[in-house]
Amino acid sequence: MPTPSKGPRLGGSPAHERHILANLASSLFEHGRITTTVTKAKRLQPVADRLITKAKRGDLHSRRQVSQVIRNKTVHVRDAEGDAKTIVHRLFTEIAPAMAERNGGYTRITKIGTRRGDNAPMAVIELVTEPVSPKQAVVKEATKAAEKAAKKDETPAVEETAPVEASETTEAPAADETK
Repeated sequence: MPTPSKGPRLGGSPAHERHILANLASSLFEHGRITTTVTKAKRLQPVADRLITKAKRGDLHSRRQVSQVIRNKTVHVRDAEGDAKTIVHRLFTEIAPAMAERNGGYTRITKIGTRRGDNAPMAVIELVTEPVSPKQAVVKEATKAAEKAAKKDETPAVEETAPVEASETTEAPAADETK
């Protein structure tokens, strides 16, 4: 059996690890934040980010892919009105639209110390609900505008400098003849 690239497996078999990560992901989407070991949180983060990215697409194929991972459809999440929703439905209708402006980094891991019984390092993994800072958006827009302006300035500048260089080359021999 080949070993995974990121260290030993959680649980024992690859199937058990997939089930552990799926259960952690559904708990994360149900509660918004969960407390687990640092190792499990680090392994969960790319899985959760991938599921949110698929949910942001919003099409039927993405919904089916997410449903393959999050298998527990009997767990219902109550929304503000008290209506019961499945975790997949909540992921597509509430979490993904909230992350629409964010290009990645949908989860945050915060280390909180060690567990009392076995001294295992613990962490809290949570969904990042803060909006993307407008400062970052302004900086991105400014860099794009500067790149466009530089491209526009380059093409006319090349055309204008070419005739000037030709006139300079004709004047330069004349200056040599006067010496």
